[in-house]
Amino acid sequence: MMHEQWLRKRAIIKSLAGGEFVSGEALAHELGISRAAISKHVASLEEFGVDIYSVKGKGYKLSTPLSLIDEQRLKAQIKGRCFYFNDINSTNAFLLNHVNELSSGDICVAEHQSAGRGRRGRTWVSPYGCHLYTSFYWQFSQGMSQAMGLSLVVGCSLVSVLRRLGVDGIGVKWPNDIYLNHKKLAGILIEMSGQADYECNLVIGIGINLSMSAAQADKIDQPWSDLSELSQQPDKTELMIALQQQLVSDLSLFESQGLKAFKQRWREADLFDGKVVKLLMGDNSVEGICCGIDEQGAILLDNGNGIKAYVGGEISMRPL
Repeated sequence: MMHEQWLRKRAIIKSLAGGEFVSGEALAHELGISRAAISKHVASLEEFGVDIYSVKGKGYKLSTPLSLIDEQRLKAQIKGRCFYFNDINSTNAFLLNHVNELSSGDICVAEHQSAGRGRRGRTWVSPYGCHLYTSFYWQFSQGMSQAMGLSLVVGCSLVSVLRRLGVDGIGVKWPNDIYLNHKKLAGILIEMSGQADYECNLVIGIGINLSMSAAQADKIDQPWSDLSELSQQPDKTELMIALQQQLVSDLSLFESQGLKAFKQRWREADLFDGKVVKLLMGDNSVEGICCGIDEQGAILLDNGNGIKAYVGGEISMRPL
């Protein structure tokens, strides 16, 4: 029953994808249901964060374009298992709850998350269909220490994929934020389970802003960007396929060669490389010229008295 309800909601979104108003009568005829049922589905979609204009005498229209994952195409073109949901509490939580059944490279993708999370306990705004929400599973045989610097590798993977799909003005901000035109486009949340020196299960959560409505933007407390202003927005399914394949390739390389294999890629993607920055560490701060990263993932700063490395989850970075 729930699957049938989502099929109808997705059919409504597809009918509104042209960007024009569509009457409730036309939608009801197309889906073979009553106009009252159409009204209920639209109200439900709005509860899931889809911003739909409703104008008497005209009908319904999406406020911003939406694209949904083509589940069949996604599963056909990636190696490994893919779990796909219209709605879930958290893609990361789903994989963490099933680590004993997973293999490296398996993914979970959702159109909506009711409990999406960012770094430092922040909420990641996750309206239905508007963005890409995914989690990627990997296992390291040597334990958690082998994962040091992993978030930087994932940042490099994201930049590589987005540049290949024609996104310009993309780059990384240490330690793992992806920026488009100097505003946050994507976030990464890595969670682990297992032993320090034995098999370690890693779940890499990624959220990429594709099309942000004004209503969603009001919930975000920092400068943000999305891909909606591009002349040609990447196909969401193609983006997910490319990202999964890039992560498999990059994590295999990271597992065999460590972070040193990514130092040059990081510098080429680093928006702050060669610039004077301020690192905020709790109540303390330090200024210096950004000189890339070391092989443990620490940021290197030249403060005039030589180059020093700084590492820690609570470090923030602001350009001067």
